[in-house]
Amino acid sequence: MSSNGKPDILILASLSGGYAGADSVGQAHRNYASNTFVLPVRSPAMFPADFYLEAFRRGIDAILVMYSGTDCPYDGAADRTAQLINEAYTQMKAEGIDTRRLKLVAICTVCTDAFIREVGWMNDVLGEIGLVTDDSVGEPAL
Repeated sequence: MSSNGKPDILILASLSGGYAGADSVGQAHRNYASNTFVLPVRSPAMFPADFYLEAFRRGIDAILVMYSGTDCPYDGAADRTAQLINEAYTQMKAEGIDTRRLKLVAICTVCTDAFIREVGWMNDVLGEIGLVTDDSVGEPAL
């Protein structure tokens, strides 16, 4: 959790989708919540399911996985990403972590409204379920 009491939202943004969408938002001089951290990645399929749980344990309040969906340039990556997110949901449920903290969404290169809407939606969800606490996700594995 950030020191200012606002939620921290990590955005895993594929270069061919979410990151290009974030760039379009910036080029259009549109605003979105400042409590986001955009991490450009080749493909979210690179991150194992336990990555998400560890991020929550370390204080990330929510994760938006913004990828290019079936337009992904890497063969099989879209299906693999969906599979990993489903595995993460299963692990989250087993640990009592609200699955609304993690969302997979397809974002195109010019999807400025969708990008802004998803960030706003996640902030609304976090307003409802609250910040990550030691009680809600367990102890960090060090």
